[in-house]
Amino acid sequence: MMWTVLAVVAALAIGHAMPQVSQWRNFSWFERWLDFVRQQDFIKPSWRGTSGLLLSVGLPSLALGLAVGWLDGFFAFLAALAMMLYTWGPRDLDLDVNAIIHASGLEAKEEAAKALFEEGRPVSLEGPVVVAAVFENALTRWFAVLFWFLLLGPAGALAYRLLYLQVHHEHDMALPESLQGAAQKTLNAVHCPPAHLMAFAMALAANFDKVINVWREWYQQGGLRFDYSFLSAAATASVASELAEEAADAEDGPSNAPALLELRDAMSLAWRMLLLWLGVLAVFVLAGLVN
Repeated sequence: MMWTVLAVVAALAIGHAMPQVSQWRNFSWFERWLDFVRQQDFIKPSWRGTSGLLLSVGLPSLALGLAVGWLDGFFAFLAALAMMLYTWGPRDLDLDVNAIIHASGLEAKEEAAKALFEEGRPVSLEGPVVVAAVFENALTRWFAVLFWFLLLGPAGALAYRLLYLQVHHEHDMALPESLQGAAQKTLNAVHCPPAHLMAFAMALAANFDKVINVWREWYQQGGLRFDYSFLSAAATASVASELAEEAADAEDGPSNAPALLELRDAMSLAWRMLLLWLGVLAVFVLAGLVN
């Protein structure tokens, strides 16, 4: 676990200091893999639903897990570092947010904001919308990768990223509807544990009462389920609370447009949550609670 923690910290430092690392995250091989599998006649009967998902995402991840399992010590560290760098992002969230903040004019800001929204989704610079977008991206770019990496190692991080790419159609081929349906349900399920841990970290890093109240309302509406809509609602409430406190303390009032203030604060809160995750993990390692 110590090597894992060091790999996470090193990957974050390298990714932050060298944004060009994102150019190395090429998953074109995954598209070729999907095309190869679907063309095999003996596989076609299984190329649907959960069995198809095990072939498309499970096999490459299992192969990586078996290969990495033979490594130890410094070589295990290098493998973990490489996979964290590869599956993180793919783009730097800080750079995308800063591009919006520093863009000149509304059109330029909206163009920059496209990086936070899925293709085909309306782009908006309204405060609650951009806050929700920041935390959705923090989940898919940072926290989900980190959670499954810590739980299952490099294979877990790769499996998450491949699953995300398959669901979000970052390939040019039509896949069976049952296969994509299984992939979407699985992605919803794998997002839930890190989303709940994000909410807990948010409660500790921001306004505890606001976050817990939002989570309680979400739970009362339907109990535990594969839905993490509470995350955006909690983030919006937390950011609004922090900005209200800042405005009350400021003598001259806010210096930026409200949406940009919310965007800045959302990014700051996401970083505090990530550092809290890493801090808790480091304490566990130092205390000998994990090996």
